[in-house]
Amino acid sequence: MRTILVLFMLLIFFIVTFPAFLVLKLIGRFNPKACAYVSQKFIKVGFRMVLWAAGAKVTVKGVENIPKDRACLFTSNHRSYVDVPLGYISVPGITGFVAKKEIKKVPFLSWWMTNLNCLFIDRENLRQSLQIILEAIEKVNNGVSVFIMPEGTRNQMDELLPFKEGSFKIAEKSGCPVVPVAISNTDAVYEKHRPWVHKAKVVIHYGQPIYTENMTKEDKKALVPKVMDEIRRMLKEDKELTK
Repeated sequence: MRTILVLFMLLIFFIVTFPAFLVLKLIGRFNPKACAYVSQKFIKVGFRMVLWAAGAKVTVKGVENIPKDRACLFTSNHRSYVDVPLGYISVPGITGFVAKKEIKKVPFLSWWMTNLNCLFIDRENLRQSLQIILEAIEKVNNGVSVFIMPEGTRNQMDELLPFKEGSFKIAEKSGCPVVPVAISNTDAVYEKHRPWVHKAKVVIHYGQPIYTENMTKEDKKALVPKVMDEIRRMLKEDKELTK
């Protein structure tokens, strides 16, 4: 029943908002920031509807840690398709997600994602991946935060997969803060029962920002382990909230 309700909510959202999408696409040619800002408002509503339909009880922690005066690089673990909706309903500023290239083939969803400064990466193509990192650096320099999941794939294990270090070049080259993000139990909504959707308690936790300006060579080497350790700490802290 929940699976049907989620699909119905998605269908209603895309049908009702399609005229707005076309208008925003036109606006984006002249004012990309206005297009992204309004598009994100629409998407927040849509994703809230979807999470409600899925029966996800959402806990958001640490939003006060996010710097409000500048773009950031959000780096999180990756458990589920639900991670992106959870990120979008909780992140405060204009933010583009880095998604796998296959998402670009999904009609309606990928169209909205282009309005939202999202980037589609082919991790098997080194040259394309490097180009996406350069585009992400440019977005951060233009005031758009970037949300990336450096594990590179969905991971339902307790231990994190090794983070792709290239993701952190976005922060190193732009000088933006890195905000560690811990996402808990989102795979209980779908992946553990696929193709069926189940209700579950999910948590997204934003950690203290790590500032990358004036980092030494040793600081840069320690950045990835530091972020991973912080995410592990938050995941452990939030475990009780998913029961």
